[in-house]
Amino acid sequence: MSSEMVRVIYTKYDGSAHRDYPARRLAEDDLGVWVGVTHGTASVYHGRPSVEQIPFILLIPRDSWWTGMFNPPPRTSEVYCDITTPARWEGDTVHIIDLDLDVVRRRESGLVELRDEDEFEEHRILFGYQDDLVGHANAAARELMVKLGDGTEPFATHYRKHLSEVTD
Repeated sequence: MSSEMVRVIYTKYDGSAHRDYPARRLAEDDLGVWVGVTHGTASVYHGRPSVEQIPFILLIPRDSWWTGMFNPPPRTSEVYCDITTPARWEGDTVHIIDLDLDVVRRRESGLVELRDEDEFEEHRILFGYQDDLVGHANAAARELMVKLGDGTEPFATHYRKHLSEVTD
């Protein structure tokens, strides 16, 4: 039986620290593992201690090249997807390598944006991203640009029941 708490560790491709925080396991379904982070959770962001000011939930899909963060107001990004390597679980710790590209849907306008292409290109050269990794990352970004725009689940309403578990 898995514990209620999960440690989420994001690193960059070169192994440097990116994000690290505890999260509560909310559910597991055909989409993946849903975890929640409440206001006041101690975390590490870019190697520095931090405290989460706005709660959120994270969908960690199986065998996908992305993770999905779902946010309540007042955060301006309703959905924030990091393009990543597929998650690797070790017990109740999940290791995720952030590949720089992000696909974001804005709350007010519904605009879907691809972000940090410059950082992806810079790190592709600096860290030596393999061609297949670049292909997977670009394919995941293209797929998410469509799904966040057309209301494909879990990006339409499915996530809201889980988000209510960390905001109520």
